[in-house]
Amino acid sequence: MVPPVTDTTAAEQPTAVRTVEVVIIGAGFSGMGAAIRFLKKGIRDLVILDRGRDVGGTWRDNSYPGAACDVPSQLYSFSFAPNKRWSRSFSTQPEIESYLQKVAREHKLQDYFVGETSVERAVWDEDSKRWHVHTNRGLYVCRFLVGAVGPLCEPNLPDIAGIESFEGEIFHSARWNHDVPLDGKRVALIGTGASAIQIGPKVAPLAERLDVYQRTAPWIAPRVDRPYTRAEKLAYRYIPGATRLARLGVYLSRETQAIGMTRQPGALRALEVISKAFIRAQVADPKLRKAVTPNYRLGCKRILISNAWYPTLGRSNVDLVTDGIAEVRPNAIVTTDGTVREVDAIIVATGFHVTDSPVFGSIIGSGGRSLADVFDEHGMQGYKGMTTHGFPNLFLMIGPNTGLGHTSMVYMIESQLNYLTDAMVTARRYGLRRVEVTAEAQDEYNAGIQERMKKTIWVNGGCSSWYKDKHGNVTTLWPDFTFEFRKITRTFDPEAYAIGGAGSPRVDAIGSAPSAGSNGETAPSIGAGGETALDAASATPPDRADVAAPAHAEHVDTTTTVEVAR
Repeated sequence: MVPPVTDTTAAEQPTAVRTVEVVIIGAGFSGMGAAIRFLKKGIRDLVILDRGRDVGGTWRDNSYPGAACDVPSQLYSFSFAPNKRWSRSFSTQPEIESYLQKVAREHKLQDYFVGETSVERAVWDEDSKRWHVHTNRGLYVCRFLVGAVGPLCEPNLPDIAGIESFEGEIFHSARWNHDVPLDGKRVALIGTGASAIQIGPKVAPLAERLDVYQRTAPWIAPRVDRPYTRAEKLAYRYIPGATRLARLGVYLSRETQAIGMTRQPGALRALEVISKAFIRAQVADPKLRKAVTPNYRLGCKRILISNAWYPTLGRSNVDLVTDGIAEVRPNAIVTTDGTVREVDAIIVATGFHVTDSPVFGSIIGSGGRSLADVFDEHGMQGYKGMTTHGFPNLFLMIGPNTGLGHTSMVYMIESQLNYLTDAMVTARRYGLRRVEVTAEAQDEYNAGIQERMKKTIWVNGGCSSWYKDKHGNVTTLWPDFTFEFRKITRTFDPEAYAIGGAGSPRVDAIGSAPSAGSNGETAPSIGAGGETALDAASATPPDRADVAAPAHAEHVDTTTTVEVAR
């Protein structure tokens, strides 16, 4: 077993106040990526906080049986740290987690990582122009805060009458209890989403009976997965450019799906026909076939891939239940038709809080309002998915309208890292102490997003989904090609911000400065397949004492905020 990036087995006691330039919350793909990019630009006064004892984020937490990625392996790694040792075309959870641990070791992130640290709240202090991050280990004070917790971190538990009275084992798919054997037990699986269709085929052969509770049938396409041949493995490992070429091919093929999802929903009809034929081929029983056939357009909800789900539902010890759950009793689940099904264990695979994440309630901005307050009133909004008016010096990774329905989120994360890194280097160069997107820039940006959203399958597909917030707007997904997002995030745009810093630098001077984040490089083209050229400068991380020390490049002059005309 690979040891953790940092040993936090022995719980530390809360420490004194620690002042750093940057606090990164979360050590998954986005948090690790941010730290690596900062280090390459010489930004070393940072710390990565995570509630886990190791890096990995989603791929550390979701360790349920059968956990695997539904994006091809070649697209599921950093372009600056490609994995040339994938074992198959769609990688499994252990393999992805191992990859992230390897990247962390190679970039010496252990020198900045503080595990088993729960962030209780982060509060902006206007007087000092800093964030105060309160944790179970003490207070961190920082100039810039990067929220890299991701949208799939807070399990969504169903609000079912009596569920708290259940006397058997019950756990969410993202909090799998590996100490509970399911052999010979009567198991209930609530949900038929991406996690559930991976869990079911693994649990069904073990359980005495498996009851699957379905609210809405998902669209499922064949999973074209296979182990790589020995020749392929050798080619990816030793032939220059082989991995890049494979990555490009997968990227281009996946990007074609964006046409149907964001511009011409009719283009998805062919895949819908294939998926219906898949149902006919794998489901013999007419009643079951009707129950698993969706009543909305393909793409409106997340498209799932599995070769094992339909055969699992056809097993003699598996029952697909489409009636709603009325209540949970100490040893049973009762559906709305009055049927009582006794169970020994309940697996909750009901997804995550995305548009209403509890994390939002713990981030308090300049007006004393939390992100949850702002998003509850206006919907989840941000500027380029990263900054939000009223929350200076806060950058969210995988924020509003950055999600995808067709390809790898790692590409979007790297696009955001371009923007974030350029913003940080620009702030350093000009001594900016306060960077806040203007309300006008944010409103104009989001109006454009929602206008483009009108053509998408997510609005016109006839379904309700977690893609939408309570206001009915799709605030989770990007309504265009991913390379269009890469274009608008290539460099930081100070004209969209109200800025304040040492000597109040002229905005036009900032705008004409060479791109700090891209180091003068051109925007990555579609032909790069998501691979971004990075600054080759290496960074030597400080020891723990340096990380805890106050930032060495603070600007304490008068801070006159400059409102930038957009």
